Amino acid sequence: MLDYILVGLGLSGLAFAEQLAQEGKTFKVYENYSQKSSRVAGGLFNPVVLKRFTPAWGAYEHMKTAIPFYKKLEETLDYKIVYDLPVLRRFNSVEEQNLWFEACDKPILSSLLSPELLKNTNTAIYAPFHYGKVNNTGRIAIKGLLKKYLDKLRDSAMLVEESFEYDSLQFNTSGVVYNGLQAKHIVFAEGFGVHKNPFFNHLPIPGNKGEYLIVESTELQLETAIKASIFIIPLGNNLYKVGATYNPNDKTETITVSSRKIIEDKLKVFLKSNYRIIDQEAGIRPTVPDRKPILGTHPDHNAIHILNGLGSRGILTGPTVAKQLYRHIEYNEPLDPLLSIDRFN
Repeated sequence: MLDYILVGLGLSGLAFAEQLAQEGKTFKVYENYSQKSSRVAGGLFNPVVLKRFTPAWGAYEHMKTAIPFYKKLEETLDYKIVYDLPVLRRFNSVEEQNLWFEACDKPILSSLLSPELLKNTNTAIYAPFHYGKVNNTGRIAIKGLLKKYLDKLRDSAMLVEESFEYDSLQFNTSGVVYNGLQAKHIVFAEGFGVHKNPFFNHLPIPGNKGEYLIVESTELQLETAIKASIFIIPLGNNLYKVGATYNPNDKTETITVSSRKIIEDKLKVFLKSNYRIIDQEAGIRPTVPDRKPILGTHPDHNAIHILNGLGSRGILTGPTVAKQLYRHIEYNEPLDPLLSIDRFN
């Protein structure tokens, strides 16, 4: 008998799988690659909401857990995952500068925001009001991380690359049985795919589609991420990830001309260099109305659990909430009421 079956291997599933591995638990992962939001995400870890100059929910706690988590994964996978990358907030006015400096004076933000006004020296960027710098930022190589982790699972015969058939899940006194495979617990970490899950499709995870452009520019020569009305994130080799859009109505992962135009229109406001579009990507973020993850146990089946709703900050929140769910399942430790599935049941 296995300890766990895990359905889904995006950022949340990976965080839970690695928690299981570190605890010496036996498990198998089901992944059908239907959900792309983790794979197309920008990969930035940034503890500040840069639209309002406020700390992201749980920023300090999540940073303390997430960065060591990914550093340890670098050793496990023998693969570079964590990259230092400064994040600069482009100011649109003197008023925004003043709001930034006011935020710097707040104790909760003083260690996260630099009080220095950084002058723009890049002729390819129009930034007459210059920048503020966010501290403790970087980039996670998400696509490579997920590929390497899937390879590791595949090599260990712990990966089943097919869709999970909910109707085939059975219950017994020891846990669950699925296609002859017995496990004490099953955890669903399916992202937006949860809307097809009959055990959890009542939960408010409406999803929010995001699209990015990958552009090439030899003139830009940018070594920092810039947040204006959109992000520009350097990927190396003169490639940049630009976006993202937010569309709560379109539930397809098809790239659209309209989103490309939105991104390009915003880019033209401050980018003065030439560029070439290399690729366009789309995914549906598993967003929740209160912008908090959802974790916990099914009210009628104590062997079925969920880890979902990480939204656009899954890089930072994933390791923390995965550990919390694990300890809830194994040791009956109470969940944070702000995150518990009980708030929607």
